[in-house]
Amino acid sequence: MPEAAFTITSPDGHTIHGVSWMPDRRPKAQIQIAHGRGEHGGRYRPFAQALARAGYGVYVTDHRGHGQSALDAGRLGDFGPRGFPAVVDDMAIVSQEIRRKHPGQAVLLFGHSMGSFAAQYYLLDHSALIDGLVLCGTAAVDLRDPAKSGALATDFLARLDNPRTDADWLSRDEATVDAYLADPLCGFTLTPASQASMYADAPRTAEAASYQRVRRDLPIALITGDRDPVNWFLAWFDPLAARYRAFGFTDVSTHVYGGARHEPLNELNREEVVANLIAWFDRVIDQASR
Repeated sequence: MPEAAFTITSPDGHTIHGVSWMPDRRPKAQIQIAHGRGEHGGRYRPFAQALARAGYGVYVTDHRGHGQSALDAGRLGDFGPRGFPAVVDDMAIVSQEIRRKHPGQAVLLFGHSMGSFAAQYYLLDHSALIDGLVLCGTAAVDLRDPAKSGALATDFLARLDNPRTDADWLSRDEATVDAYLADPLCGFTLTPASQASMYADAPRTAEAASYQRVRRDLPIALITGDRDPVNWFLAWFDPLAARYRAFGFTDVSTHVYGGARHEPLNELNREEVVANLIAWFDRVIDQASR
């Protein structure tokens, strides 16, 4: 599918780099993708192309401290002086730009891992900008212990029989793991300050009062593998789904893939995962058009 690079300038002067894909017909809707920590938007190309073939426009951007521009500037893993809130603000700026370019079309946000953490904050202040939310490889950000986050993968690998690599926690697919390890834009850690900023406001995501101005009819889907160390085998996943239901969201669905690890989109059953996501997007768009 054809793709087009683009840039957006944030109010503080930061340049957001991204790529978009459009179908060969009028898009059903636009999907915005927020990637995870220590990776980049280019890893979502196969998913974006599948979405475009299914009739969706797709926008993928690199977060601050990620992607080729961060590597070139020697800033991999560094969100900058404003920390994680700037990442969330950038996501809202991208949503606004998508809406400007495609007036009248629905916008759905897909966040994976760290991108799903950012989406949990985004939800509190920007729910009016989107028409659906997918949290992938996710966990309740307030339940994760930031001091232990780097040790989760190591603990998980200790449970595997003869793990091949230090990145086997990502997926059972060896080609995916090898490509990740060979990618100079993957596998780095966050600076201590950036890591701390990701959790600084986490308690807010667990407070009912924080959702008073959030639209409760927003469809939310949570997906993960049951062998995902990021949510420690669902220990921090199930409470997140339960919280949204308890806070009055009327359309909350979950899908847990047996045997899958942290990246459902890159798992052995990726075709099933993508098909299920497209079916969910189609349902949301169909309901919104009624």
